[in-house]
Amino acid sequence: MNVKSYASGEWVSGDGRKDTLSSAINDEYIGEVNSLTSGFKEMLEYGRTKAGPILRALTIHDRAEKIKLLAKYLLERKDDFYQISYLTGATKADSWVDIEGGIGTMFNYTGIAKRELNNDTFIVEGDVQPLSANGTFIGQHILTPKEGVSVHINAFNFPVWGMLEKITPSLIAGVPVIVKPGTVTCYLTETVVKAIIESKILPEGSVQLICGSVGDLFDHLQEQDTVTFTGSATTGRMLKSHKTIIDKSIPFTMEADSLNCSILAADVSVEDPEFDLYIKEVVREMTSKAGQKCTAIRRVMVPEDMTTAVIEALQNRLSKMVIGDPHQKEVRMGALVGKAQRDDVNIAVNKLAEVSEIVSPDLSHYQKIGQTIGVSDNKGAFVAPTLLHCKDPLSQTIPHEVEAFGPVSTIMSYGTMDDAIELAKMGKGSLAGSIFTHDNNIARDFILSTASHHGRMLIINRDCAAESTGHGSPLASLVHGGPGRAGGGEELGGVRAIKHYMQRTALQGSPTTIMAITNKFMTGADTVEDVIHPFRKYFNELDIGDSLTTHRRTVTEADIVNFGCVSGDHFYAHFDEIAAKDSFFEKRVAHGYFIISAAAGMFVDPGVGPVIANYGIDNLRFVEPVGIGDTIQVKITVKRKVKKLKKPDDKFHTGIVVWDVIVKNQHDEPVAVYDILTLVEQEKTL
Repeated sequence: MNVKSYASGEWVSGDGRKDTLSSAINDEYIGEVNSLTSGFKEMLEYGRTKAGPILRALTIHDRAEKIKLLAKYLLERKDDFYQISYLTGATKADSWVDIEGGIGTMFNYTGIAKRELNNDTFIVEGDVQPLSANGTFIGQHILTPKEGVSVHINAFNFPVWGMLEKITPSLIAGVPVIVKPGTVTCYLTETVVKAIIESKILPEGSVQLICGSVGDLFDHLQEQDTVTFTGSATTGRMLKSHKTIIDKSIPFTMEADSLNCSILAADVSVEDPEFDLYIKEVVREMTSKAGQKCTAIRRVMVPEDMTTAVIEALQNRLSKMVIGDPHQKEVRMGALVGKAQRDDVNIAVNKLAEVSEIVSPDLSHYQKIGQTIGVSDNKGAFVAPTLLHCKDPLSQTIPHEVEAFGPVSTIMSYGTMDDAIELAKMGKGSLAGSIFTHDNNIARDFILSTASHHGRMLIINRDCAAESTGHGSPLASLVHGGPGRAGGGEELGGVRAIKHYMQRTALQGSPTTIMAITNKFMTGADTVEDVIHPFRKYFNELDIGDSLTTHRRTVTEADIVNFGCVSGDHFYAHFDEIAAKDSFFEKRVAHGYFIISAAAGMFVDPGVGPVIANYGIDNLRFVEPVGIGDTIQVKITVKRKVKKLKKPDDKFHTGIVVWDVIVKNQHDEPVAVYDILTLVEQEKTL
């Protein structure tokens, strides 16, 4: 197998450095990678000019729909990916996280984009900012796609998920990508990229691939480009300090490996469910992906009086581990990705052992008791789960500075919860921390004292354990990243990741002008009233700013009494004359929900038409009370329109219309303001 790069629309082999790829299981030859020595400037320009304009012309929902179709396409081919993934040393469970976890992230982002972002080519962010006394000058933030390429330099441990979780938000943002996977496992990434290209779902140039060295790629980056990096802090700092990155202020997001901690709190005894949950989680984090996870538990912190019990419980559970060829269903832990990685882990373990005691058996022990399958003498990159014990972690620095990127964890004994807090901070920043406790006061104190040092924190107990995703699982909707040695970067986090590839711009102008730019109604902007009721118009016939001002209605005592009888709401402010007079309102007032119900009766056109259903109410505020004898009037205005894609089984092709609603009294004062959403048929059917 000659692993190739996909550059400027072609699969190409380089003529530079040659890297030989071998199976992590038995050292068998897989193929080789020849690094490119040229063409990097052309790749960047190809992405910017070929795919960039096409992606930016699509709406966010259109981009998300393409990602959804691509995710389905990849899912249909997952079995092919699994077969290749075994060669990296990953078990079926490990590969599931990488392959289906990555594809699942694509599906998640499709939903996030469609739920939370408007169906436009850009994002209108946040509330309007009033900038003048009379409301003729306002401010509004928008985000537009950057007109460059996002370069993703990924680690070797998740060759599929690591790529898909980054390219997905970038492509939804409208920015093409160049992917550079870790060389030792790039053959799996190449296989997935081949499927992406063969699908022809994305515009040509949306995804390019570099297998091997990045050559002089960084020299050709421009101000509209972005770079993300996952890997060692040393390499990350070197790339981040590249002259082009600094000179052109190119955004550089780094996610580095970290010494993540997990704490068994002082309230937990051996008999508590949290004890067993803790032991299982530590073992799972040690052995999943053979410990090659940037979120794995490296520092196991337990009370001094529980140390022996924890060591014995971990030893017992680890002793049952079956290690070997991941093709075999009995195997629970596979190999490291290669012998170079195995050597690095052994060097790190020896360093850790200078101040800690190894309390677990080596690989030969597992071989003697018959708990290895397909492990030949010095073949493959197999290691045993390695557990160390540091008795005085507060006075040692090595366990808080040296990471063995494999199935290695160090138990650290602590005296008080204050000691545990200090130990958690000694890692100088991590991607994930967790605490196992059923005492909410302990959880609160620990989290608030250490959150500044962690990107994500889990509180696990008997109440949530069954549905918990576990210590080491980044989720599409939550931030992945961390401060300090974890890189100071941020990935995922729902919409936050999409916005990372867009430029935030503050607009200032008149409400009417800002409305014209953003496709969103602004208070104070010009509106248009038509003789045709807006509820008689189809989605495609409505324009932002289309408005209706209703007739007036005077609120009577009968309205209040009748609404109270229908709703069952007999709150004193509506019915008790004496109590109401002494209240905040100083008089009897109408129910707030009567006001919006009456408003609906005033603005709704009752006949059959394109409006199918009320879709909901957002941002409701009751501004002023309405008393008996007050007169109300309603103005509704088309605020925003959201096109919906028609599914094969949909009876109607619909869109969502968001209406700005303001209810005023006889003094022209707002008494209620809110948004209503209606489901509207898109166009007349002939």
